[in-house]
Amino acid sequence: MYDELGRMADFPAAQVVKAAGLIKQGKMISLASPRFPGMPLFPGHPPFQVLNARTPRGIRTAGLKPWGEVNDVGLGYMAEYLMCTSHSGAHIDALAHMTIGEDMHWYGGGNPDEHLTANGPVVGDASKLPPFFTRGVLVDVPGFRGTQAMDGHEPVYLDEVQAILAAEGVTVQPYDVVLFRTGYLSFWPDEAALIAHRGAGPDISVARWLLEQGVVATGSDTESFEVQPAPDKGPEGNPQPVHTALLIENGLYIMESVDLEQLAEAKIYEFCFVALPLKIKGATGSMIDPVAIV
Repeated sequence: MYDELGRMADFPAAQVVKAAGLIKQGKMISLASPRFPGMPLFPGHPPFQVLNARTPRGIRTAGLKPWGEVNDVGLGYMAEYLMCTSHSGAHIDALAHMTIGEDMHWYGGGNPDEHLTANGPVVGDASKLPPFFTRGVLVDVPGFRGTQAMDGHEPVYLDEVQAILAAEGVTVQPYDVVLFRTGYLSFWPDEAALIAHRGAGPDISVARWLLEQGVVATGSDTESFEVQPAPDKGPEGNPQPVHTALLIENGLYIMESVDLEQLAEAKIYEFCFVALPLKIKGATGSMIDPVAIV
């Protein structure tokens, strides 16, 4: 038996009711930027593509008859292929996304010898991702500092995170989703500006604290969540200790490229957070369009 839910395994129904109680105005704020061909992505990911598979003229020219013989009104339609990684734009990492060790295992006991097929992992894949309807908390680092954005590859440490939360007047509670703004997406989609600010984020001290607080997920407006390169790689020489501690070792979900600019501008630090992953077998993550509701 494999654990495929991680920190969401014991998520209580009462938390949904609690989160709903944060809704006072009914205002919804999108936390995702539009996706488009050529969009900036984490280096190494395949490009995002939208390709027409059917067009009204193409159907007519090819003599296709999707409705049979009768179509006197000239009805047509458009349909497309999406060719992309599930980690395009705002997304959540499935528990099988990252592996470690000689056996290349991932959270919950998954390993490639037993659980990796030609169509992706069968344990901890995106088809097991749960819905998220819970309390959200924004940690606005550049807002606290009075700057537009953190510098590229700059860490934020636990002592500053706690100072930011105190200034915002919010606390982190069990079952929360905690989102860190670095200001990275304030430059979207200017790729040159994004590159100059890439790699900022929380360090391992923040990750350990998040685990202690009992949150179910965390995320940021960057493509890698944690600060890169890691200032503390530990004795093992781990290039991503935060992903290791959260996702691989503890099943705490990570969301990336979450657009937090509107929340920060409105100075909204506590909200009802909703994100519904796509249940795709074999995928290692899911694009999401998360929403903050106040």
